Amino acid sequence: MMVPAALLLLGALAAVVAPRLLARADWPDREPVVALWVWQCVVAGVLLCCALSMTLSASAAWAVVRGHVFGGAPASVVDAYALSAGSPWAATTAVALACGGAWTAAMLAREITRARLRRRQRRSELLVHSPLLPGEESGADRLVVLEGERPDAWWLPGAAPQLVITTAALRRLKGRQLDAVLAHEQGHARARHDWLLHCSAALANGFPQVPVFAAFRDEMHRLVELAADDVASHRFGRLTIALALVELNEDRGVFGPCPTPGAHVPQRVDRLLTPRHRLTAARRLQLTAAAALVPVVPVLVAFVPGLRALG
Repeated sequence: MMVPAALLLLGALAAVVAPRLLARADWPDREPVVALWVWQCVVAGVLLCCALSMTLSASAAWAVVRGHVFGGAPASVVDAYALSAGSPWAATTAVALACGGAWTAAMLAREITRARLRRRQRRSELLVHSPLLPGEESGADRLVVLEGERPDAWWLPGAAPQLVITTAALRRLKGRQLDAVLAHEQGHARARHDWLLHCSAALANGFPQVPVFAAFRDEMHRLVELAADDVASHRFGRLTIALALVELNEDRGVFGPCPTPGAHVPQRVDRLLTPRHRLTAARRLQLTAAAALVPVVPVLVAFVPGLRALG
């Protein structure tokens, strides 16, 4: 039972240390895509630690599970894990982790279902406020103009994704600013940022007492916007997308002294207007490779006793 305990300790260590290191680092704002990858690897590593610990704990508690997990393994491999001795905590640990996994799946299913319902509701409202013309097919146009006094623009994902923009936003956005907003929203769609947001929200809502999942959700919301800003700025320039953000948000009070739900917008504008040097390609590759090792470590820990027994 040492390996399941070691996996749980490893997962707890990653959940505590990794977010603190990322919070202290100054490179995530410069390389949001790399930061997104690092966060995904950290959370995947934590979840993998729990899944492997559950599997080995269940193998120690019940011979039936052990037979399925180690069915084709030599006796020396099974003995290396010392599972036959059992443990009074093996069954409890396995059941607790299995319940956690089932709860995670339920929260993810609930988040996806709610997102689909919200999407259907918004599409229905869109058809009411912007009805189809005779002979026009639903979803035929990727850009939909909606009458509205509030400047706004959003991407509506789905089988036929569309960019919805209000007439007030069209009056505000000048020159290539509209193209920059379109490129920003297309950056979200191409990178499937909605799935990142769903997964992070499911974990944070399902386990509100776990700080790493709350930090994962908050960082996903922030980093996906920075990544989409970079997509737009690469095509149309930083100043263009920064001015577009100002035009769309200046009436919402986000640039005032009091915090608002859109308080991250001023930081995004400052980042675009005062860019810092990006990391070198070699440094980005190092960070990407190091992050990819985080989910590999639990697998190595789980397989080390068996590999030692084999040779």
